[in-house]
Amino acid sequence: IRLSLYNPYIYILKNSSYIFEKLKMKLEFLALSVVCYSSSAHEDHHHRGNRFLKKHNHSKKDSKKAAAGGKKSKKAGKKEAADFDMENIFNTRKPPSGENVCDGAGDPRYPNIPCYSDDGCVAIGGQSGVNVTKGYNGELEADHDPIVTPYFEKGLCPINVHWHLGTEHYSVGQYDENGQGPTYESEHARKLAGDDVRKGFQCHHYDADDEKFTKPFDWKYCVNMEVGETYEVHWPHSALGACGTLNQYQTPFYDGVLCHSDKMRSDVGLQVQVAVQGQIFTIVNDEEYFYPDLVAGMIIDGDVGKDVSMYTGSTTGTTRNNEICSQYTPITWHVDRVCQMVSASTFDKMCADMMSMRDDMTGDLHPHGSRELVNNDLAYDNHQE
Repeated sequence: IRLSLYNPYIYILKNSSYIFEKLKMKLEFLALSVVCYSSSAHEDHHHRGNRFLKKHNHSKKDSKKAAAGGKKSKKAGKKEAADFDMENIFNTRKPPSGENVCDGAGDPRYPNIPCYSDDGCVAIGGQSGVNVTKGYNGELEADHDPIVTPYFEKGLCPINVHWHLGTEHYSVGQYDENGQGPTYESEHARKLAGDDVRKGFQCHHYDADDEKFTKPFDWKYCVNMEVGETYEVHWPHSALGACGTLNQYQTPFYDGVLCHSDKMRSDVGLQVQVAVQGQIFTIVNDEEYFYPDLVAGMIIDGDVGKDVSMYTGSTTGTTRNNEICSQYTPITWHVDRVCQMVSASTFDKMCADMMSMRDDMTGDLHPHGSRELVNNDLAYDNHQE
């Protein structure tokens, strides 16, 4: 007996029957668990299309209570999986209240000014959105270059996300005047019926005979969205934002861009400190195109987000055109030349994430109007492949 206290091999030999009985019980328990898991997984696969449209709100207290209940029966395991599928896992709850240090940081804003002087000369820096077709370059001479590496490598973080109806940029064969959608009209300067939101260019994916472009989606969080339509998403980035804090995302985005304007560097240009990612999507009602974290920035995965135009320009929106221009220039732009497809649930998940930010982002839960395509002589000549 004394030897067995120090020698585990002797202990195992003396107690083999007891140990094997325990192992048998463990194996039986594991087998039961596998059966329960397989049954739940089957139900999960069957209902996965609904999973992202249901709310799951188990608290830590509930989890502890469930854990204290001991082993669950096979039937209970099925019920738990079904309940998970039936509830919405999109979380719109906000974090604890606190001071929004970025509130109002973007005010007062620089007013828009005429693009040309009285004698017809360009009177402003390069503008956006522009033609981003491979090989295109603007005519306005630039004395600087855009950021050509991922923004995070320069210390910039996303401080907002918003999108435009149709596209503000232009890519031949991808999103241009020949694109179509569910509310397509022949003239490019078309508007949604009964709405004053200007529609930009459209992608070429839309197929009225394919259900994924026409089947309605039950939008829970985004506003005035439509399956089959084209949207250009913008993620403004800034080195002056409240990066890594609960105040990082802001609406309006000017507050996020200029949150810590006292940190603006005078030894480098604005285009190294403020930038935008732009990516164009056609919305489909198909969960094969679901991406879970669109709020965080442009999708970069394999060929998605690979063919990107890099240039400097300005802020956009319908308060600017080819007569009235933005003074917020130059800023770096990275724009995907290819129109991508994403599920409607991807967008709705993004809107839910926006609603969970400390700042009130409801002003960006709907598509904004698109600025008209910028003239060549208002576009910088520093486009990078």
